[in-house]
Amino acid sequence: MSLGTILLIVLILILIGVIPVWPHARSWGYAPSGIVGVILVIVIILFLLGRL
Repeated sequence: MSLGTILLIVLILILIGVIPVWPHARSWGYAPSGIVGVILVIVIILFLLGRL
């Protein structure tokens, strides 16, 4: 596996992990998953362009 593939898998797992499902996390909204989602989109674009 290449480094880009491993990074992509880790970012997808992080994106799933930041979904606010716990009662104390509901007040956070979707900001944590939004930030991770933006990072994931950037990594996917870099991966597709062959820069990663």
